[in-house]
Amino acid sequence: MQIARVVGTVVATQKHSAFDGAKLLLVQLLALDDTPRGPALLAVDALGAGVHEKVLIVMEGRAAGQALGRTMAPVDAAIVGIVDTVDLEA
Repeated sequence: MQIARVVGTVVATQKHSAFDGAKLLLVQLLALDDTPRGPALLAVDALGAGVHEKVLIVMEGRAAGQALGRTMAPVDAAIVGIVDTVDLEA
């Protein structure tokens, strides 16, 4: 799992049938200090996350599909949690 921030939404009028009713969000991976790292990614959301929220994502192919209850869906990244707080021990 990785921490990311939702930076946008994606609307696709034509998509694989496994994604019918699924919400597509653009997420930016974050470093521990909340700075962006790497390119933004497209993630499928089953939790109702919104723009600017910090989320947990899984990016392990089959595991991402299973997290959504869509085992055969072509999913690369799925939102599996909405982060309330992150506490770091100094």
